[in-house]
Amino acid sequence: MAPDAGRDAELIAAGWKKKTTYDEPRLSEIAAAYRELGFEVRLEPFAPAGAPDCTECMAVSPERFRTIWIRRPPAR
Repeated sequence: MAPDAGRDAELIAAGWKKKTTYDEPRLSEIAAAYRELGFEVRLEPFAPAGAPDCTECMAVSPERFRTIWIRRPPAR
């Protein structure tokens, strides 16, 4: 199991959904758009080992990237 798989499982169990990974400036733009749509947004460090897509270029400097997780806020 990848080191981040346990963390992903915790977030999924808490109702979070993994969406995408970006660096700035798109990261802030996409996070803001999700917030405007009413979602809670969480930015997690990028973990190349747990990324299923082509991430070779991102793995060179993973500290630049964050993975966006979203969920609907609890009903009030």
